[in-house]
Amino acid sequence: MLATRAQQVVRIWPTVAPVVHVPTNEGEYDETVSLLDFLIDEVGEDETHPLASLMEVLGVLIEKYEDEHVPEI
Repeated sequence: MLATRAQQVVRIWPTVAPVVHVPTNEGEYDETVSLLDFLIDEVGEDETHPLASLMEVLGVLIEKYEDEHVPEI
């Protein structure tokens, strides 16, 4: 089963990779934040929505960028 899932990921990763990655500059950061905002509008508070976990992943990626590039106030 793990091999099958891994094969699925390998097949679809080229499509997903431009969206699901740690932002490395302000432009990528802005795009990731915009995508998260769009998903928040689509998903709302529904934790069972198929895209809810993607929202969580994007939030972690955004937080990582902010920790490394945005000075604390």
